[in-house]
Amino acid sequence: MNTETSALRASQAELLSRLIAGLCTRTLNQFAEESRLDGESLKDAVERYEVDYAWQVLSSGRLRDDTVSRLAGRLKQPVSEPLKTWIAEILNAAASAQPSELLMSFDNDVPEQLAALLCADLVPETEPAAAALS
Repeated sequence: MNTETSALRASQAELLSRLIAGLCTRTLNQFAEESRLDGESLKDAVERYEVDYAWQVLSSGRLRDDTVSRLAGRLKQPVSEPLKTWIAEILNAAASAQPSELLMSFDNDVPEQLAALLCADLVPETEPAAAALS
């Protein structure tokens, strides 16, 4: 493990906590009630919003790739391989923390939230991780 990766792991718990706090999840009953109030069937709502279990959405390659893309856009440079790996680890940890019954849409703002958190000053500028993010 290199110094950059070590520094990134040091701030993982805080980052994970912030990411999980910002997630928008629903139980099946909540989602069904919202669909009913919107006048659409549960099947139509699930298809329209691309709903799946939260753990499935968070651990998907699609969400990881979108997050890497958003971060690269914010940084205006490609994301390093250690940082890509770390993003996948953060998303998988967030997925593991979700109760099995929670639902989430693939149409979510997790990639933007995580990119913003990674660009925020979570790690002091003197740390190697900060250099990877700038």
